[in-house]
Amino acid sequence: MLFEPKHDFLIGVDSDGCVFDSMEVKQVDHFHPLIIKIWDLHVCEAEVRAVAEYVNLRSPWRGSNRFIALLKTFEFLQEWENQQGLNLHVPPYQDLQDWIESGDTLNNDSLEVRAKTSSELAKVLEWSRAVNTDIATRMMPIPPFDGAADALTLFHARADTVVISLTPVEALEHEWSTQGLRWDMDAILGQEWGTKPDQIRLALSQKTYTPEKVLILGDAPGDLKAARETGVCFYPIIPGQEAECWRRLLAEDMDRFFRGEYRGKTETAYIAEFEAVLNHPPPWEA
Repeated sequence: MLFEPKHDFLIGVDSDGCVFDSMEVKQVDHFHPLIIKIWDLHVCEAEVRAVAEYVNLRSPWRGSNRFIALLKTFEFLQEWENQQGLNLHVPPYQDLQDWIESGDTLNNDSLEVRAKTSSELAKVLEWSRAVNTDIATRMMPIPPFDGAADALTLFHARADTVVISLTPVEALEHEWSTQGLRWDMDAILGQEWGTKPDQIRLALSQKTYTPEKVLILGDAPGDLKAARETGVCFYPIIPGQEAECWRRLLAEDMDRFFRGEYRGKTETAYIAEFEAVLNHPPPWEA
């Protein structure tokens, strides 16, 4: 058993960009510089950063699995190059695309097997491992958004609580423990447990929860998609409005959820507001 259910309610929360103000730091200071370094893209650093920041922070791919986001970055660089006749030194990415489309679990263990027969994927694996090491050794602890810790404590008193994330479990355990929030979570699920819908289904399998008593909190379209795919409620932590969303949750929406009054008009309005924010044009069209 993943955890021992104690309540009729289940809360699942994303980590980066939802509970912790770490999304931009991780991407801008760790993920993106290592793309430039590993693939020797220094001559087009500005374009690489512009595309990678668009994909990972301001687009419908925000919060995607790191390998899917890398593929989109390369694809969009190629599109930018083709549209404007530039030479952006776009790395080959066919093997990466084939692996992503293969149905394999998208993590380092699965990639390691494929990398044995593909120099292209060997470089992707080198990048992914370098990101993990760089974050573990250089990144300073990032505190939670205002209101998040208080909300999680209150949730844990009334609901079973799990982390739903595409970050490796080891990194999640370290981050949540360092911030003193690990005890508020009954389980931490990460990259090794599959996609976010897979993780939600695993949490749901611990007990028969009714859909209106299950709430997923997230800051990315993938979180919303996972909630819809599994038939449960979604509460958006809107990029750029994170502290406000947590305050609103504490003041109004937590009680509304536990009363069974969140699903419907309130949820629909919040989702519309959330989707409008992540609708920026790509950098080559801005």
